[in-house]
Parts: sequence; structure tokens; C-alpha cells
Amino acid sequence: MDVVVIGAGFGGLTAAAALVRAGFGVRVLERADRLGGVWRDNTYPGAACDVPSQLYSWSWAPNSAWPRRYSGQADILAYLERTAAEHGLDRLVRFGADVVGAAFRDGRWHVELAGGEVVTADVLVPAVGQLSRPSVPDIAGVERFAGPVFHSAEWDHDVDLRGKRVAVVGTGASAVQFVPRIQPLVAHLDLYQRTPPWVVPKPDRAYTAAHHWLFRHLPPVRAAGRAGVWLGGEALTAAFTSARPLAKAVEALARAHLRWRVPDPALRAALTPDYPVGCKRLLFSNDYLPALAKPGVDVVTEKITEVTGRGVVTGDGVERPADVLIWGTGFQATDFLAPLRITGPDGTDLRSRAWAGGARAHLGLTVPGFPNLFLVYGPNTNLGGNSIIFMLEQQARYLTRVLTGMRERGAATAEVRREVADRFDREVQGRLRHSAWVACDSWYREDDGRISTNWPGLVAEYRRRTRHPDLDEFTLAPRPAATPT
Repeated sequence: MDVVVIGAGFGGLTAAAALVRAGFGVRVLERADRLGGVWRDNTYPGAACDVPSQLYSWSWAPNSAWPRRYSGQADILAYLERTAAEHGLDRLVRFGADVVGAAFRDGRWHVELAGGEVVTADVLVPAVGQLSRPSVPDIAGVERFAGPVFHSAEWDHDVDLRGKRVAVVGTGASAVQFVPRIQPLVAHLDLYQRTPPWVVPKPDRAYTAAHHWLFRHLPPVRAAGRAGVWLGGEALTAAFTSARPLAKAVEALARAHLRWRVPDPALRAALTPDYPVGCKRLLFSNDYLPALAKPGVDVVTEKITEVTGRGVVTGDGVERPADVLIWGTGFQATDFLAPLRITGPDGTDLRSRAWAGGARAHLGLTVPGFPNLFLVYGPNTNLGGNSIIFMLEQQARYLTRVLTGMRERGAATAEVRREVADRFDREVQGRLRHSAWVACDSWYREDDGRISTNWPGLVAEYRRRTRHPDLDEFTLAPRPAATPT
């Protein structure tokens, strides 16, 4: 069997590496001219990961030379590119291959590229991520704004912010990172906040030569650090899903951090969330809250009603002037696989029909009615407190073991049984109803409240449940005869 993977970020390369090790032919189609996914695209000031690098890296490619405990965008991208080159993964990638859709016909996936070219494969593995399509609010008058307008994921480095009045809309993970970096440069910063995030201290530090020597010459030290981070992530996940006392402890830490960093009681009140910790993404930062307390920064909690040529108007009728408008409004996380059009053998469209009630997949990987389709970072596999790289490795192992089982049984196609997928979805949604994520609106949820992004348990559970695929959960079939043309 040959496999086409869509996307050359962490997800796609994780799948490709596992497929190569298992002896399958694999091609990776990447629309850009460089691999890296979100770490290629997000170059805003301060871009970094909020998972320590010892864990936010492949288990089969440990790195003893991380410059910091929490590495920045450039260092993560360099690690990804270097590792891909060392393992020959970059040679599997076809760059400039912009996939627009795929259809399953005659026992094969027909993958269409922009321009009309069609690539065929036995197995299709979309690995396009959940946080790759910027979300921009529909606010009246934006087109009239006279100055530069851009999203944090599409940062315009040609715009000089020094001495400018800057309006930042949104207080998500990206804004928490870039606001402290641009605040010292600008003349004035207005931060438009719909809901404040919970922010806890970030235990970051630069690694010294001694650290690097230990990591390089004493691998157990490096492994112990990775295991410690993993266990901490499991505890944080438990706080959001089942262990409420842990959640209270995290909230107490966040409140203490807020009191310490923001002495002004009025500003502190504006920055205090009114929802349980974990309901929205927990953020890690040592400099975000202090930046908001600096002179020349206003946190605006009034709703934006329109944008004019000169600034931003809020519900209280005040127009605040701005020279530059920056969206820090996150991504379209619940619109899985968009804008790809994926159709099954009977012509069913995955996103508009099969997922009409919200995206869902068995173990986040397989969908009834779509044979030989394996999603990477699919529905209900996002995490609230651990490393997604760990989840990606479990998904890649599951994929290769299913394909290996198919090869051993002489099967050409595998399609998860509908009753299996439905039972799993009922279980997941039932468990999620008891999590912190149901207590407020967030990017974790669909418009109707369904949580289609997050995994409801520990990553150790996900590892156990994907470790040994049960081929009896699939309908296996030989290759059908080709349809006459």
C-alpha cells in the first residue's frame, strides 16, 4: 500500500516517519515551500511553545541542545527541519502541492491539487492541524481602516510599530506572547479584551553549558526531565477533567500571580476571569500581566461595534485612535480539514454531510463511510495540559499497525464500523460534559456547545487505547474491480 500524507508539520512528519519505519511507501504533499506547519507560519514577536521542549519533541529524536526550557519558534522550526533532514523525511515532501480535495473511487484515493493535477494513493492521511486557519472577526468597517491590518499568524514584519498607536483585538495564547514584546516599542497600546484568560507563571530558564553537557552525556537525566514534564502535564489534564482539587490549586496560583503582577485593583478586576480555570486555554507568561500595567496601555472591555478609518469604536460610543490593527483572535479550530473537500465512495462530503452535527472520529482517527482515511490531530485529540507530540506519535503508531494488519490479512481497504464510532463518540461526549470545558464558550466548542477538539482523559489512556488496534472494529475488503470508463 502507498500512502499520501497532507501537510509537513509535526503531525504529517510524525506519520511519515512511522510509515517509513513500517515499510510503507509514503509521499507528503505540502502547500508551502518549506516544512514546519504552525512553526513555519507563526513568526510573531515572542512566538514560543507553552510545553517544555524536553517533551515538545519526538521521543525518537531527543535534543540535548535546546537553548531554553520553553523554546521559541525559530528553535523549534530548526529542530523540526534538522531532524527531518537527518531521517530523510524531507526527501518525501513535495513542496508547492496545494491540496484542494480528495475523493475515494475504485478503491483508491484521488487527491486533487490546485491547478487540476490528481495524485492517487491507497491510503490518505490528512495532517493539516487544528490551529492553522486564522480566525478573523467580522467587524463592520474594517475595510475602511487606513493603517496596516494583520493577524498574528500572518505577522507583517514590514510594519514598523515604533511610536505607533496599536490596537490589539483578542487575548489568546498568541496575544499573551506578542503583547509584551511590542508594548515597549509602541506609543500607545489598546488591548480589546472580550474575556480575560487565566495566566500562571512560566517556569522558563535558559539552559547553560552544564545543562547541555548533562543532557548529552547522561541521557537518563534528559529522560527524567522529559518524564517529569509528562507527569506534570497529566496532572494538569486531570485538573481540567476530573480532579477538581487540582483545578482549585491551579486557580489559586493564577490569582496569586495576578495579585503580584497587577497592583491596580481596577485593572486586576478587569483581568480576573469569571469562569473556572481550564475552561479556556490556560496560559503561561511572566511578562504579559506586567505589560498591561505599564503606562500607555489600556485594557478595553467594551464590545467593539465598528472600525473607522482612524480607529476602533466600542459600545460606549468612544472612538480610540489607532495606526495599526492586529488580530490576536486565534484560529478556526473546530472547522476540521477546512477548506479541503473530502468525499467518500458514495459521494458523501465529509465536512458538510458526515460532520453536519460536528466533527467526530473513532479515536480521533477514522470515520465511517471513508475507507483508508486516517486523520492526524483529528477531532477530540487536542490536549489541555500535555504535549500534542505525544498524541501524534500514538496516532502514527495506530495508523501503521492498522495498515500492517491489513497487509497481513490481504485487505485493500479498512473502514471503521459505524456502531464502533458512534459508541466511542457517545462515550467521549458524555465524559466531556463533566469537564471544565463545558463551563464557558471557547474555541474548544462548536456553536451548539459540542466539544469537538479535546480528549476527555489522560494521554496515558489514549496511549493504551491506541496501542493495539482491533481490526474487528473495521470492515475489511479486497480491492474492488475498476469501474469501466
